[in-house]
Amino acid sequence: MNTEPKIETRSEQPYAAVRLQVPIPFGKYLQPAWAKVHKWIAGQGLENGPSIIRYLTTDMSTKLDIEVGFFMDRFVSPSPEIVTGVLPAGRYATLLYTGSYKGKGVYNANVAIVEWAKANGVVWKTVHQDGVEWWDARLEIYLTDPDLEKDPKKYQTELAFMVAER
Repeated sequence: MNTEPKIETRSEQPYAAVRLQVPIPFGKYLQPAWAKVHKWIAGQGLENGPSIIRYLTTDMSTKLDIEVGFFMDRFVSPSPEIVTGVLPAGRYATLLYTGSYKGKGVYNANVAIVEWAKANGVVWKTVHQDGVEWWDARLEIYLTDPDLEKDPKKYQTELAFMVAER
């Protein structure tokens, strides 16, 4: 189940992640990456926020460039294995998907927000470099911790794609 997409203004958001280049499907790479980042964050004496996947590239015919990690409440310096950054403040198209993290639900929510954008003249904030489209900010934010909520029908994933200024 998806909410209707909307445009909202967001503040910058610090995060920590592991950067990966992955083939599709890439689900088997997520848990080890989240575990690594979670351990690193805890080693810094900090707590993490929701888990995220930040899509840097989205060409489904090749490997995707992604960052897998967590939101944080403040910026911290990176390490050799962990990237840190700040997602830019600005306008984002958002949609909330409720349902299992497994299967095609989150994928279908991505299709829904992309189709909505096309129908409404929304343009994503991207740049093209060497024939590759790079996103300023395209996120899946996993709001529900499956260790705390056992019913996959109640899991919530927020999509947030940065919108180009007109």
